[in-house]
Amino acid sequence: MVTENEVREIENGLIDIIEEGISASALAEQIERFKIGFAPTQLERACTLHDGIYRIQPDEKEELLDCFEEAADEGRFTKFVPASGAATRMFKHLLARLNNEELSETDSEMVQTFMDLLPVLPFYKDLQDCMATKGQNLEEAYAAQEYELILDYLLTEKGLNYAALPKGLIPFHRYEDGYRTPFEEHLAEAIAHTKDRRGKVKLHFTVSPVHEQVVRDHVEEAMCKYPDCRFEIDFSQQCQKTDTVAVDMNNGVFRTDDGKIHFRPAGHGALLDNLHKMRGDLVYLKNIDNVVPDSIKGDTLEYKKLLGGLLVKLQDQIFECLNMLENHNCSEFEVAAVAIFAVSHLSMQLPDNFGQMSLEDKISMLRVRLSKPIRVCGMVKNEGEPGGGPFWVNGPDGFVSPQIVEKSQVDMNDPEQAAIVRTATHFNPVDLVCGMRSNHGEWYALKNFTDPETGFISSKSKDGRILKAMELPGLWNGSMADWITVFVEVPLSTFSPVKTVNDLLKDEHRK
Repeated sequence: MVTENEVREIENGLIDIIEEGISASALAEQIERFKIGFAPTQLERACTLHDGIYRIQPDEKEELLDCFEEAADEGRFTKFVPASGAATRMFKHLLARLNNEELSETDSEMVQTFMDLLPVLPFYKDLQDCMATKGQNLEEAYAAQEYELILDYLLTEKGLNYAALPKGLIPFHRYEDGYRTPFEEHLAEAIAHTKDRRGKVKLHFTVSPVHEQVVRDHVEEAMCKYPDCRFEIDFSQQCQKTDTVAVDMNNGVFRTDDGKIHFRPAGHGALLDNLHKMRGDLVYLKNIDNVVPDSIKGDTLEYKKLLGGLLVKLQDQIFECLNMLENHNCSEFEVAAVAIFAVSHLSMQLPDNFGQMSLEDKISMLRVRLSKPIRVCGMVKNEGEPGGGPFWVNGPDGFVSPQIVEKSQVDMNDPEQAAIVRTATHFNPVDLVCGMRSNHGEWYALKNFTDPETGFISSKSKDGRILKAMELPGLWNGSMADWITVFVEVPLSTFSPVKTVNDLLKDEHRK
């Protein structure tokens, strides 16, 4: 329990708490959580093809595409893109070189590869123009291998200041008429697969407060390139009230050098509130950096439509089942049909004694299990080192269910759990489509379908001191733990993230 001294410390920091918008009771709960930690997720086994992961067959595609097109024409789809992350990590190795920090062999090789291929990157012309305005010649600096000078103009406020920008504003792909940023690629992708019969395209971006205006201006300019479309684009910021307090290694409140309580954003799980408030019907969820040029968007667009069509089909079937169960004259045969559907198509586990339960209890249980938001998640075959992804998980309700699990949630010191992780055949590329309304057309309260025990604690630093930070259950991990979940295999070509700037040198980003 929180001690009297800790309560007093909280009271002394009330000004900081009020400014942050976090209640003292919430702060006390967070400190207590640091003490007790989070129990590791218990894996039952990895989800594999035909055991938790579904492969769409060629003869199904026409039906699913028809389901998708009907819903898209009606304007039911929205695209939700978490885009508040800064590009700092994307340039981490280059910043280390600029700051004369000691580099690992891998980072040194990455820096050299970047510099060798700098002229082919889409932002080369902008860098050239920027340096010219300051009396510097990029070609001469490049020929003389003045890398620190070049990086200074690329990364800092002296020039383009890319390290301080949101990742979504960095030029990713070169086109004949210029380049596109991730924001522009998401716009183009949404037009290609969510535009309704009236030409409306709906997107929602989460952005940081400090960059919201520049992002709005950038997206507004990009929209002008598509005069035949009607855009409905919304922006939101991560709610400050979801920030979590940092603590020192003894679980005491961490204070900055100026004496203030240090709060940190609680990870992408905090965006569940943004997702809920957007009041979407069918919502695609995809990371800001997972985009490709138009020339190779084919697989991405096809599987976006197939996943959306499968969601529509399953949701229609779930609604039909719920309407049947809500009928007071529902028969034993109809209940059995619903149970078979739930197990065979939705990967649900029912209790061993389900057959012996009364009709009323069966109906009640099935209604509860089916009255949830649904998500269809693309899963990519893992051709590298097995890691986090789709697993069968032992839940707090005693049932095993398919979940997206990160390595940080698993006790890798447990040989059995580590062995299960190593058997993973697929991983999660963050390629989801979500159904957020009930069979009565009401929006689900998404916070009621999370697993609060799936957060995690990590080590960070501030003012040169080590601290412990806490993240809420991940948006597509624990925040959706109690959703109806269906995993579908998608091609590896649909996953082309840009985690470091060197990823832009890969073939798929240079086509």
